Amino acid sequence: MNLKENEKINETYNEYVESVTPKASLCKRMLKAFLTGGAICLVGQCILNIGKTYGLDEKTAGSYCSMLLVFASAILTGTGIYPVIASFGGAGALVPITGFANSVAACAHGFKVEGQVFGIGARIFQIAGPVILYGILTTAALGCIYWFVGTI
Repeated sequence: MNLKENEKINETYNEYVESVTPKASLCKRMLKAFLTGGAICLVGQCILNIGKTYGLDEKTAGSYCSMLLVFASAILTGTGIYPVIASFGGAGALVPITGFANSVAACAHGFKVEGQVFGIGARIFQIAGPVILYGILTTAALGCIYWFVGTI
């Protein structure tokens, strides 16, 4: 092939890609993310308020809120509902604590056919593992810096 034929093929391919690529409105995607993330946060706030109504202090209510949101996210992931929510809400569903729980549960759900040990046990933290690792390392580093600055 010569240079003109390559350019023609590239141009034809680019036109094809442009024609089949879905056109998404940035404003529409941001609105969906805002509504989805807001709905998740609203549920979390309701859990906090209910906990406080029943006499829990702020810290304990927050712990229950986190646990219930993670549990709900894992259940919704296992039943196939959370991926639909994430598809609709984009980053609005993936940024809160529920998105982290979804990433862990999705790995467990996806590898269950390989068995308990080599499937779920070995691969459950395939996606979330690096997040946990770097979160712990960053926390330790910042804690050391905070301790060092506090001793000066």
